[in-house]
Amino acid sequence: MNSLRIGLSLLALAALGGTPARADTVSGEVVDLSCYLHHPATSRGATHRKCAETCAKKGLPMGLLTDDGSVVLLLEDHANPKAYATAIGKAADTITVEGTKVTQGGLTGVVVEAVK
Repeated sequence: MNSLRIGLSLLALAALGGTPARADTVSGEVVDLSCYLHHPATSRGATHRKCAETCAKKGLPMGLLTDDGSVVLLLEDHANPKAYATAIGKAADTITVEGTKVTQGGLTGVVVEAVK
């Protein structure tokens, strides 16, 4: 539903002669948030890859741990689920995602539209 609203807003903006906003980009290590919150000291890097992949397959939330230490929740774009699947399939790797940043109740996420 949110994707539909965003798409309609962009179409309306284009019809008025405006330029749609560029997508946000976020880079960081793909971490499974369950382990990251429970034991942050050992829940990162190649040594945690297998566990993070298992957590992703269970459907546990995944995020990007950025260079500044913040974490951004990865969200699926229901109109383009392949990009999100690609992102969570890169557990323990550093990637860049392109999409729309959203914030609600102090939590920041990015609707994954592309993985670089």
